[in-house]
Amino acid sequence: MKTMTAIIDYGAGNIFSVKNACDALGINTVLTSDRTEIENADRIILPGVGAFPAAMDKLTASGLVDTIRAQAQIKPFLGICLGMQLIFTKGYEFEERDGLGLIEGDVTLMQPEGLDIPHMGWNRLEKNKECPLLHGLDEPYVYFVHSYCAHCADEDVAAYTDYGTRVTALVSRGNVYGAQFHPEKSGEAGLAILRNFAAL
Repeated sequence: MKTMTAIIDYGAGNIFSVKNACDALGINTVLTSDRTEIENADRIILPGVGAFPAAMDKLTASGLVDTIRAQAQIKPFLGICLGMQLIFTKGYEFEERDGLGLIEGDVTLMQPEGLDIPHMGWNRLEKNKECPLLHGLDEPYVYFVHSYCAHCADEDVAAYTDYGTRVTALVSRGNVYGAQFHPEKSGEAGLAILRNFAAL
């Protein structure tokens, strides 16, 4: 029996590009905002584009915050781009807002020395610790589009990149993973990361 990956549809995600990448890999997915489908899934992806406060408002309105917090403790969970930022304790985009609190940390405006924001383009991942999502990959180049970045304990950082400052690029703690970059837009390396997640 094929496993199922739930891609959470809460009105703030690049859901179709993520689903298309999963489809290309033969990963069985469902786009859903249904609590039961999320609970029955084998793993969860939380995409996201836009601003932290608006996304948290939409998640709260969907009634899925408690479900996400509970399910992330018992099955693989991947936040992508803004979806990664939402897994942290607090965000400071326009205002201070609580996040999902799956990993302790804050999300603040990037301040790269001598470089523009948003950070947009291809950058190399530098491994900070072993992570199953990077299995078979040797510091690949991946695609970023963001102006805010996460700050958390070094032990939770699986990989980072350099953009005038050290940028947290991939995090992992227990079942919870977060990619600041877009694996679905990162060519073969990104597809390998999604494939590795689907194998968890």
